[in-house]
Amino acid sequence: MPPNPNRLSALDTSFLDLEDDVSHMHIGSLGIFEGPAPAQDELVAKIAAKLPLVPRYRQVVRRIPGNLGRPVWVDDPHFHIDYHVRRTALPTPGGEPELRRLVGRLMSQQLDRNKPLWEMWIVEGLDDGRWASITKAHHCLVDGVSGTELLAVLMDLSPDVEPLPEPEPWLPHREPTSVELLARTVLDLARSPAEQVSAARGAGLAFTQAVVGSAQLAKGFASLAGLIAPTEASSLNGPIGPHRRWAWASATVDDVKTVRQGLGGTFNDVVLAVITAGFRALLRSRGDSTDRVLRTMVPVSVRGRDASGRAVGDQSFNNKVSAMFAELPVDLADPVEQLHVITEQMEGLKESSEAMAAEALTSLAGFAPPMLLGLGLRIASRVPQRNFNTVTTNVPGPQLPLYMLGRRMLKAYPYVPLWGRIRITVAIFSYDGQVNFGVTGDYDTARDISVLCRGIEKGLEELLRASQPEPQPTRGTRERKRSANGSAPKRAARTAQTRAR
Repeated sequence: MPPNPNRLSALDTSFLDLEDDVSHMHIGSLGIFEGPAPAQDELVAKIAAKLPLVPRYRQVVRRIPGNLGRPVWVDDPHFHIDYHVRRTALPTPGGEPELRRLVGRLMSQQLDRNKPLWEMWIVEGLDDGRWASITKAHHCLVDGVSGTELLAVLMDLSPDVEPLPEPEPWLPHREPTSVELLARTVLDLARSPAEQVSAARGAGLAFTQAVVGSAQLAKGFASLAGLIAPTEASSLNGPIGPHRRWAWASATVDDVKTVRQGLGGTFNDVVLAVITAGFRALLRSRGDSTDRVLRTMVPVSVRGRDASGRAVGDQSFNNKVSAMFAELPVDLADPVEQLHVITEQMEGLKESSEAMAAEALTSLAGFAPPMLLGLGLRIASRVPQRNFNTVTTNVPGPQLPLYMLGRRMLKAYPYVPLWGRIRITVAIFSYDGQVNFGVTGDYDTARDISVLCRGIEKGLEELLRASQPEPQPTRGTRERKRSANGSAPKRAARTAQTRAR
């Protein structure tokens, strides 16, 4: 009998259950590299040498008969790397519009559940001799933070190309039969009293780590309860189709820091403020009212991090995410006011421990019978979406250049999916001094996401101007100004006399 396979966590199972014909739950990224593109054999050899570091990339998800238990990860006996590493090219002229359309088309295709849940596309034909990589991975495989680190195993810190070790032969364990999976699940259920005690200890630890004292937890639950009231109807929400549009906006880390230092708030506050400016511009261009509440879900990582910012803890690659909910003040026209309102609000959310309370609830989700959990989460994924309009997720990335096979990655943009009735999502990824926004839109109902992107960039420009101190006039400037002010009445008098004549 093959070794006992790893079960998906309750949260990872929910990402599988959220997926349907129109909601494709994969995340992804676009990397743009200096040329020339590597040869296919060279790239495949590089990835094959790194795959032992990411074992999930050679495993598939198997359901338990009757859904009596959470699905399991098993080795794929038919794994072939050429299926996952693919190649394509842009039509002439190979610019940004062609690249954005390609990303939208590739992300519109659902990953095959019978294969390991990832793909990597190499894109040739970019202008200026560049090339790109587009990656897709199902959300049950990685979350936004660990996904960045998984991609990093394929990247190097130096342009020097070191010799690759001989790839380890792929010797998959025998795939368990349905009878064996069912038998193991029944055995787990028979052991459930002991396992529930162990799970309770783990959940208790998560509770303790997430909140300090019952009063703080109660404040968090109270904050979450305040989201029961649904938001107003908006063109941002409604039925979606299976096809996607994708676009991006760009900024720099220095610009965001300049705004933060000049106007206050955190790095994330500034990011949310410029997104607010973008959504205000989008709503106004559509003729929608901005006199409203625009609520966003903000996923946050609850992985511990060391001093260098790398995730610490278990290496199981399970998702470790929770969420906060923020209201974007699209009713305010002044970007500085928008920033101050967001800063005050986010400080209140942190004090209320909203994200911590949500994580505590997530840790308890493992107690629910898997069959009811999957059904409950599918229903819950529909109902709460009346309570928020969009999703914004901010993923910190490395602030130094990365290389693939000696080619420097010039830019990196993130992709997050749509689901349910959410028609637009925004992901933010920082890399090597850049802050890049990836905007996903439903193909039929969000054709104007470029308006949102331009609004984000314009919002940051306005905050930058507001954060800069006004230059002090020199002595010569002051004298010229006094002279000009003194002559102004004379010019007005002469004008009056001319008109009188």
